[in-house]
Amino acid sequence: MSPRAIYRHVVHTIRHAPEGGITYEAFCTAANCEAESGPHAEQEAAQDWALRHTGRTGHNLFRRVFTDHAKVTRAE
Repeated sequence: MSPRAIYRHVVHTIRHAPEGGITYEAFCTAANCEAESGPHAEQEAAQDWALRHTGRTGHNLFRRVFTDHAKVTRAE
C-alpha cells in the first residue's frame, strides 16, 4: 500500500483584531535624516512629532505607518 495525502479546502477569514490595537508611526524621508517618531497608540502623537520635527528641521515629507493586528478564523 502506498501513502496518500488528502487535501481539503477550508475557508478562512482575516479581520482586524481590536484587542491588538493599532500602532501609529512617522518616519522622516528627507535625505540623510533617519528621524522617526517611534510607535504610538494614538495617531495624534505621531502626527505631533512630525509637526515638531518639521518646525525644528524644515523637513516636510514623512512616511506614515499604521500597524494593526489581524485574526484568522475558520469560516463555518
